[in-house]
Amino acid sequence: MSAAAADIAQQFEAQGYLIVPDLFSAAETARLKSEIQAVVQDVRAAKQAAGADWRAFMRVGVYVGVAHRNAYYRRMVGDARILDVLEPLLGPDIEFLSDKAVFKDHDADFGSPWHQDYPYWKGSHKISLWVALDDATAENGCLKLVPGSHKQEVRHDGAADDRAADDRGFGHRLDARLAPEAQAVSAPLAAGGAIVFHDLTLHASHANVTGDDRWVWIPTYRSLRHADPPYEWAVAARTVRTASP
Repeated sequence: MSAAAADIAQQFEAQGYLIVPDLFSAAETARLKSEIQAVVQDVRAAKQAAGADWRAFMRVGVYVGVAHRNAYYRRMVGDARILDVLEPLLGPDIEFLSDKAVFKDHDADFGSPWHQDYPYWKGSHKISLWVALDDATAENGCLKLVPGSHKQEVRHDGAADDRAADDRGFGHRLDARLAPEAQAVSAPLAAGGAIVFHDLTLHASHANVTGDDRWVWIPTYRSLRHADPPYEWAVAARTVRTASP
């Protein structure tokens, strides 16, 4: 393992996340944003044409399955810059699992609740990237994380009561009374940068109080060397790097 790879692994093991600034160029980031917005608008139009509640979809501010619908994203999930960061963490046999768009504006302006991602899929531990497609700040909804929280699973007991009060998704969330704000670190990030995080890392996001766009792309990966249950939602899953001949 190279010194750079060892540093990545050591920081990730200690904190449960790492920040990678300037992962993508300004031109690539602009393309990523335009493509992901087109996907969301296509889904919105399809829901509207079908008579579904497209306004509720836009209020939630999340769409799962970007790469399944978009050729540019199917290519970008296998980008070598992403995989070079992931290999020290997952090993040489890596599968892209699924991805999602997360967007905040004047309609979807709430902060995401505190949660771990692991309860959504169980099985082996996964790693996700939170890729900023706009400059992310505490004012427009950047990520908050608890360093070291990836070392144990936390029960999400308060989710039912909290969900009853809104229509924002997040079927697994901490009881709001147990929010770990005192231990949290805010992670503002320039467009094109990424936060790489373990699926047990406690995280949330600030609310967007600016009314401006804050778009994020979140692809999730796993090691092919661990068995997992079938995931019906992982419709675009594919091997993106392997050491096997």
